Amino acid sequence: MTPLSLMMLTHYFEDHRGGIEIVAGRLAREFAELGNSITWLATGDRSPAAIPGVDCVALSASNMIERLAGLPYPLLYPSAWRKIFAEIASHDAVVIHDGIYLTSLAGWLAARRYGKPCILIQHIGEVPYRNPVLRGLMKLANALLTKVLLRRVDRVVFISEITRRFFDNVRLRHPSDFIVNGVDTQCFHPAQDAPEVAALRSRFGLPARGPICLFVGRYVEKKGLPLMRLLAQRCPDVAFAFAGWGPLDPAQWSLANVNTFPGLSGSSLADLYRSSDVFMLPSIGEGFPLVLQEALASGLPAICGEDTATADPAATPLLAAVQIDPAQPEATASRLEVALRETLAQPRDAEALHSFALTHYAWAQTASRYMAILQELTEQG
Repeated sequence: MTPLSLMMLTHYFEDHRGGIEIVAGRLAREFAELGNSITWLATGDRSPAAIPGVDCVALSASNMIERLAGLPYPLLYPSAWRKIFAEIASHDAVVIHDGIYLTSLAGWLAARRYGKPCILIQHIGEVPYRNPVLRGLMKLANALLTKVLLRRVDRVVFISEITRRFFDNVRLRHPSDFIVNGVDTQCFHPAQDAPEVAALRSRFGLPARGPICLFVGRYVEKKGLPLMRLLAQRCPDVAFAFAGWGPLDPAQWSLANVNTFPGLSGSSLADLYRSSDVFMLPSIGEGFPLVLQEALASGLPAICGEDTATADPAATPLLAAVQIDPAQPEATASRLEVALRETLAQPRDAEALHSFALTHYAWAQTASRYMAILQELTEQG
């Protein structure tokens, strides 16, 4: 393949620790390893960490909406718009992550202005927030931004069948592609043996005996934190480990069986997966969460919502699917408890789960599929 000069846009850099940002960071690294020149534009409170072969350019923006409402939606300052237009002019193609953000709109406008081919990677559809204001804003943003970009970009890639179904009524310029995200299977893998698990539990201050249920993600309503709280109250015999951040902090629940681990990432987070027995993500409005792939790669059986379980048809048979209804928290928590206890009672084949991740979620294969599309678009001129 001919090396390309690529521009990639996300709402935040990966230090924000959202799934989209983490995926974007890994894709940027994979693109660079294939010999391409990458410039990554995003907002962030801190300077992005150095990534070999990737030029990270920070955009100025207000993060007021996330601070006030917990919704990760930066508002670009005028200087950010000018920088996006200036940078895209000198690149071969543009890669945009999720059409709902202002960074995506600015990137598409600049790509159109300079005649650059543009790919939109759509991660999520609609998030059914309980708050009617947030729910309304999400619908409005999808109507005014996401669907407009989906219709006008050169190619659309969906990372989830759920997301593709949600936007099925949008007429695209070209048939969409389905490319599931990859996962770092060298970092996320099963523990070698019981002594390693015991050592990891000791290091994290987790109980040496008894089951451990792991949650990884932002501490927000969408991810099912209220349901996790009810579940922890119902299951005092199960230790719950939470790795994440956000306003609904489990550390404030005052539950003896709840353990929180802020600031983990990479190898330290992988160790927490290996110390656990089961993974749970009772979220709604997801694409295909990266944490589910990390759990499978780590050899953990995973419990998630019914919709999420259908996001990647190849993984559906491996996931325990539960009906998630935030409007009926007690009934949903009861279903989650049944699934948890049934999963813990079954023998675990960690190596089979890891082998599946190796086969289906190889990052090199994922990046190569994207590059094939980008090469096709640039050759078409």
